[in-house]
Amino acid sequence: MSVARLSITTLTDNGERLSDEVELYQRTYSTLLRSSGETRLRVLESSHRAMRSSLHSLAASEQIDLGAFLYAVARLPEAIAGARRVVMGQSVDSLAADGIDVTSWPEVESPARRRRWYVGPDGTLAVLIASSSDVDDLVPTLVAYQIEWNKMHLRLAGAGGRLRERPEPEHCAQLLGGSDDDWRRLEEAWAAHFAQRLELVAARHLSLRVRMLGGSNAGYARMTRRWWAPIQAELRHLAPPHATAAKGEPDSAATGQRASSGGHAPLYFVSSNTHSLVNIATGVARDREEQLVDFVESLPAEDVLREELERFRAGESEGSWENFLYFAARQWFGARGAQGVAERSQAEGVYGVRHLRSSAALRVSAQLIPLATLSVHSLDPRLGEVDGDALAASRAQIVNIDYPLGVAAYNILREVAIDAASLRGVYVLGKAATLNADVGDVLISSVVHDEHSRSTYWLDNAFSVEDLAADLRFGTGLDNQRAVTVKSTFLQNRAYLDFYYREAFTVVEMEAGPFLNAVYELADPDRYPVGEAVNFSKLPIDLGIIHYASDTPYTQARTLGARGLSYYGMDSTYASSLAILRRILKLEGIIA
Repeated sequence: MSVARLSITTLTDNGERLSDEVELYQRTYSTLLRSSGETRLRVLESSHRAMRSSLHSLAASEQIDLGAFLYAVARLPEAIAGARRVVMGQSVDSLAADGIDVTSWPEVESPARRRRWYVGPDGTLAVLIASSSDVDDLVPTLVAYQIEWNKMHLRLAGAGGRLRERPEPEHCAQLLGGSDDDWRRLEEAWAAHFAQRLELVAARHLSLRVRMLGGSNAGYARMTRRWWAPIQAELRHLAPPHATAAKGEPDSAATGQRASSGGHAPLYFVSSNTHSLVNIATGVARDREEQLVDFVESLPAEDVLREELERFRAGESEGSWENFLYFAARQWFGARGAQGVAERSQAEGVYGVRHLRSSAALRVSAQLIPLATLSVHSLDPRLGEVDGDALAASRAQIVNIDYPLGVAAYNILREVAIDAASLRGVYVLGKAATLNADVGDVLISSVVHDEHSRSTYWLDNAFSVEDLAADLRFGTGLDNQRAVTVKSTFLQNRAYLDFYYREAFTVVEMEAGPFLNAVYELADPDRYPVGEAVNFSKLPIDLGIIHYASDTPYTQARTLGARGLSYYGMDSTYASSLAILRRILKLEGIIA
């Protein structure tokens, strides 16, 4: 591995000049949040509008930007509608130290961001933040929500009682502007509260206040250590008996003793999601094929799964039967609520998989997958021919985490690396915006520029299109791409994106840079560099990074705020997950 000052460093200098408004906005709320008192969110509205965010392009217009509002609604809890102030803290203890005891407050969540929110009296909401990236994400989201709420408030005030009589999406579009589809999505988001929420918008001008408690790097590191401690303990508990037996010592299995430490068991770290890797590693969905088909047959005729089943039966489907079963299983288990979740967890436990939910502010769940407890018959057949003896003898374990947000990725991998001396591989599978491809495509980068450290990493990525092309049915695979890790989805504008595109950076995401900062510290005695170009040519671990396209920011309507990936979009996720697990099995000598 080498570090050098190359011409690529000029990227950041030019990028900063192009995004002065973005930098000003971030600097404004960062300094305001240092105050010991509350800050009215409205003081940030002018700099938010001036930024001309690509995600909130109509912020400065009188026209309602339902795309940005929907994006914010999905990332805030329902209780935000009645809130008057939002207090951010790093832990329950830090909140309590300032007289805010949330232990008796109801805990709530948002649909699309994993954070712990607490609903208190007098319109107070408290939220736990896991890194500085949470601040960069949350504050602009709150500002966008307030701006669009107040636009609708003015429109509704002018509409009088006409909307109260007919609170349907089509009528909202006629009176207030926006498309019928966007209003239908908002109706889905607010569900049974849609009409009531519109009345609240009409009656109330929103003026939120925000306050930050703590926010130190030491606090974030302490929180990450609390998150990792139970995972570390479970790894030691699950360690294969022969993983720690020194040469010449009796195997712990022979003496009835469990190994005391998993330190010598090979460890593979994966940041992806909580469904795809475990589906292809266990036979839970395929074991229930008949039940899942019956379930799909009970769905309405127009349901996408029901239609796809008919295409399979007619020999007309281009998709994968395994992916179809995985998608159906998710709905089948999910339809039965907590009972379904418990049943699935128990079924996966038969194959040795352990699920650990986070109790810390860092809302990142983890799965532990010891390879030796898997079955040759449980593995997805697309992985290849498996050596059953090698699988049963493997000491390796996989730690799969639900991908974190921004700088939390650095904190997590650094903590894992400190504890796991036998870390063999790091693999990242995440969502990204694409400037040159389409939603559902797979993007494999060989260069990553990180806006946090302002360093650029040149990778020998473990993956190429060849590793997943056979399993990619609906999307396209693109390798040799260049990615930029941004600080927030809102902290981008058109000039900013245009600049990166001209420099051939086509992948816009939020985690790869922080992960690579941590990887640097695995291989070098120094802390990760700032403003440098780094060649990751020789690393002590295997490294692979894959993204699937979830947004096309040049077309505002094609964002996850406006649409999901759906059944066909998951094709890219499973093709990528197969590539990751296949890579691990090859490194362990389990498949050729």
